[in-house]
Amino acid sequence: MATHDKRKTIARDISWLAFNARVLQEAADATVPLRERIKFLGIFSNNLDEFFRVRVAALRRMIQLGSKANMHLENDPQQILDEIQMTVLNHQGEFNRIWEDVQKKLNEQKIFLRTEKELTHEQQAFIRNYYEDEVSSVVIPLMIENIPDFPALRDKSIYLGVVMWKKESALKRKYALIEVPSRTLGRFTILPSSKPEETNIILLEDIIRFNLPDIFSYFGYDQYNAHVFKVTRDSEIDIDEDFSTNIIQKIEKGIKNRRKGKPVRFVYDREMDSGLLEYLIRRLNLSKRDNLIPGGRIHNFKHFMDFPDHGFTDKRLRKKPFDHPMLTKDRVSDVIMEKDVLLHFPYHSFAPLIDLLREAAFDPEVISIKITCYRLAPQSKIINALINAVRNGKEVVVMMELRARFEEEANLEWKERLEEEGAKVLVEIPNMKVHSKICLITKKRKDNTNFFYGFVSTGNLSERTAKLYGDHCLLTSNQKIMSDVNRIFNYLEQPKTGANFLKDCRYIIPSPMFVKREMIKLIDEEIRQARKKKPAAITLKMNSLSDEDMIQKLYEAARAGVQIKLIIRGIFCMFTEHKKYEMPVRAISIVDEYLEHARVWVFHNRGKEKVYISSADWMKRNLEHRVEATCPVFHDQLRQELKDILDIQLQDNVKARWLDNELSNEYVRTTKKKIRSQVEIYNYLYNKTKQTRETGSN
Repeated sequence: MATHDKRKTIARDISWLAFNARVLQEAADATVPLRERIKFLGIFSNNLDEFFRVRVAALRRMIQLGSKANMHLENDPQQILDEIQMTVLNHQGEFNRIWEDVQKKLNEQKIFLRTEKELTHEQQAFIRNYYEDEVSSVVIPLMIENIPDFPALRDKSIYLGVVMWKKESALKRKYALIEVPSRTLGRFTILPSSKPEETNIILLEDIIRFNLPDIFSYFGYDQYNAHVFKVTRDSEIDIDEDFSTNIIQKIEKGIKNRRKGKPVRFVYDREMDSGLLEYLIRRLNLSKRDNLIPGGRIHNFKHFMDFPDHGFTDKRLRKKPFDHPMLTKDRVSDVIMEKDVLLHFPYHSFAPLIDLLREAAFDPEVISIKITCYRLAPQSKIINALINAVRNGKEVVVMMELRARFEEEANLEWKERLEEEGAKVLVEIPNMKVHSKICLITKKRKDNTNFFYGFVSTGNLSERTAKLYGDHCLLTSNQKIMSDVNRIFNYLEQPKTGANFLKDCRYIIPSPMFVKREMIKLIDEEIRQARKKKPAAITLKMNSLSDEDMIQKLYEAARAGVQIKLIIRGIFCMFTEHKKYEMPVRAISIVDEYLEHARVWVFHNRGKEKVYISSADWMKRNLEHRVEATCPVFHDQLRQELKDILDIQLQDNVKARWLDNELSNEYVRTTKKKIRSQVEIYNYLYNKTKQTRETGSN
C-alpha cells in the first residue's frame, strides 16, 4: 500500500477488493449461522464476478486505448491490474479454506453435499431418472475439436470440460463441452436418504458427470474426466455517440454485444486435465494477463445464495419488518398531509409506499403520479399500482433508467408494459443516469390549485431488496420539498432545455452540478469554525467515498480540527491517518445481515445542524454524471431519529471494521458491552413504535 504522502488517495479498485474481503470475513465468522455463511460466500463470488465484468474490463480497455482513454480511472492501470491479480489469488485461497470449514460444519449438522462418486444405489437410480426426465432435454454436448469457430461461452454460465478416452488407448483423447443448465433447473437437487435425520444434496454438474457414459455412449469410450470452469467477460455496455440511434436500440445492441465481450477472467478447477486446460486457453485466445485463476471443484458460488434451506440446526430467524406506528390505521396520504413520516428499511415495512400509490390511483382529486425507477422487484407491486392509476384516468409519468447495470433487460420489459397501459415512460437523459429515488403525486384542490405530496428515498423502489437493504424514505407533503421534486421532474421531462429547473431548486440539492458545490460550502463552514476553535463536526454515511475533490476537502477539514466521523460500507479511498490531522478521523465499515445502503449527512453548522438524506454517494459518477436528489430533513424528531441511528452504528463493536490506511479490516473491539448496530437499531425503532402505541402520541 502506498503511503499517504506518495498517493493522494487509495486506489478505488483495491479499496473495493478490501470491501469484498469484509464480506468474506462474514463467511469466515463462526458466530454467523451456517446458512448465512454460505450466503456470504455466494455474495462474495457474485461481487467478484461483477467486479471483473466491469472494473477489470475497464482497466484493460484503458491499457488498450492508452492516452486516448477518456475515463475516470487510475493513472497506471497495469499496476492496478497486477495488484488485483495478487489480491484475488490471496482471496481465492482464503475462500477455499472457508469453504472446507463450512463443509465440515455442514456434515456436523447432518447435511452432506454428495458428488457423483458418493451415491447409494437408491440415489444412483434417482439420479438416472432425474437426468432422463428433467436434464437430458436441456443438455447439449459439443465436441469442441470438430468445431472450426469456438462457441461464444456465456458469461454467467458454468461449463464442464470433458475428456474421454478408452482404457486400452489412453493417448487418444477427445474433448467435449457441456453448459450446465443451472438457469433452467437450478443448481441443487435434494437426494433421497435412508436416514431421516440426514439431508443429502447434489449439484447439477455432478448429476451430469454421473451420466457422462450415457451422454457419450455412441462414441464407445469407457473413461471420463470432467471439470468445471467459467469465463467472465467484459460486460460494460458502450453507449456510443451515434445520435441516429435511440437509447433503446443502443441498450438492446449493448446487451447483445455484452454476450460477446472479451474474456477478462478464466476460473478453472486446478485438477483439470492439463491437455484440456491448454486447449481451452488457446481456443479462447487467453494469456497470463487474462487472470487465469485456479480454484476448487465448484465455481459460480453466487448460486449458493440459494442453497437449500434444509436440515440446518442453527438458523437465525430474521425478524420481520413492523409497521410504522403512524401508518397503522389511517390512509398513508391522510397521515402525511399532516406530518412527515420517515421509514427506515428493512426494519419498517415497505407496504406504505405501495399503499400510497394505490390510494393515489383511486383518489378522485389526484391528477398525476410521477416517479423514478432504477431497480424493481421481479413482480413489482409498484408497477401494478402505477398501472391501476393509469386505468383510473391518472397521468402517470415514469422515469425508467434503462442503464441500471445488469437490469437493462428487465427495465426494457417494464417500459413496454407501462407504455401498453398508457403511461408516459421517460428513458433518456444524454450522458446521464437517473439515480434519484423520488415520487411526486399531484392533487387538484377545489380552489383549482395544485398540491404536492410524495417521497424522497435513499434506496431503490423494490419490495424485495427493502427487506435486505438498510435505507431511509421520507414521506412528505412539505411544499418546499415537493416543489423541488416537481422541478426535478420538469427537468427530466425536458432535459435538453430544462436545466434551469435544477438551478431553481431551493431546498433539495440535485446532482449533477450542485451537490459537490453545496457540500464543499458546508465543509468550508466547518473548517472556518474549527480554525476559530469553535465546535465543528461532520458525520457522513454512504456506500462509497472516492471523489478526489471531496476527499481533499475532508483532508483539509481534518487538518483544521473538524471532528469527522465516517460510516462507509464499500469503496473508501481516503487516508484516515496522518500526522498533520488536528483531529483523528474515525471511519468504520459495517457488514452484517443487512446491506448498509443509506446515505445520511450531518453538518454541525454553528449549532444549527443540517441533516440530509441522499441517493448519491461521493463518487465522481454520482456527483457529475447522474441525476440525484439530496433532501434536507426539517422535522426535529426525524432529524433526531437519524442521528440516533448514526450514533448506534458508530458504537458498533461487533460488525464494524476500522477503515485504516492499510485496508486491514480490523474489527472494532472495545471493552464496553457488545453493540451489534443492526440488532440495536431494530430494538430502538421497535421500542419507539411500542411506546407510541401505548401512549397514543405521534
